[in-house]
Amino acid sequence: MDMRGKTVLITGSTDGVGRYVASRLAAEGAQVLIHGRDAARAKTLIDAIVKAGHAAPVFYRADLSSVAGTRELAAAVIRDHKRLDVFVSNAGIGSQNDGPQRQESRDGYELRFAVNYLSGFLLAHLLLPLLKAAAPSRIVNVASLGQHPIDFDDVMITKGYSGSRAYAQSKLSQIMFTIDLAAELMDARITVNSLHPATYMNTTMVRAGGITPISTVEQGGAAILHLVEGDDVAGKSGLFFNGMNEARANPQAYDANARKRLRALSEKLTGLSS
Repeated sequence: MDMRGKTVLITGSTDGVGRYVASRLAAEGAQVLIHGRDAARAKTLIDAIVKAGHAAPVFYRADLSSVAGTRELAAAVIRDHKRLDVFVSNAGIGSQNDGPQRQESRDGYELRFAVNYLSGFLLAHLLLPLLKAAAPSRIVNVASLGQHPIDFDDVMITKGYSGSRAYAQSKLSQIMFTIDLAAELMDARITVNSLHPATYMNTTMVRAGGITPISTVEQGGAAILHLVEGDDVAGKSGLFFNGMNEARANPQAYDANARKRLRALSEKLTGLSS
């Protein structure tokens, strides 16, 4: 895909792999919409991109830990733009951010489920009019090889909580959502794919977990860019990739009943069902 003149929204793009992808796409001539919570980080990125001779990205500050904050972001993007060629759902928190204890979002949902999964679920649905206006367009969900099946009797993990389980459940939820939305948009010329970009990239999230990085953001960024602009994936949808290659996710991802239950719950929690 020739990215010149294309509009791309990347959540969680003021740091880490999102920042790298935003910089690369700006260099290729895309109109990049960056998102984060830290205006200072956003300014640093914008200044670097402009200094390199490229168009300044547009910054949207939003807290995706709340349904209201997510809706505000979608409303702002819809207000400012008539089309969206690519949506990269990259914002997320790791298993140890702000400590190993169980945390809740403003809406009372388990925090990793809310930020890593529910915000992207809601944004994708709210931004569909812009994505349809730009078709053929793409949605890329940045997930992980770390996946844990959802216990539908305790989705918010009130018992037996661990940060790694919560993170892995949120990432499997993203993959399950990817498969469902791809089927829904089959005739709309919008592809939806998810991926594990790279293992333990050198990012703030990984370092915050006390983990020694073993991959670079450039490696992970290349895998994300492949799904954003690769011609070889232009007609592929509903897939999970490990880096550059198609892979199989946790078996629950391919359970249609589990995906139906997750969708119903997600619609309820985000207010889409009403």
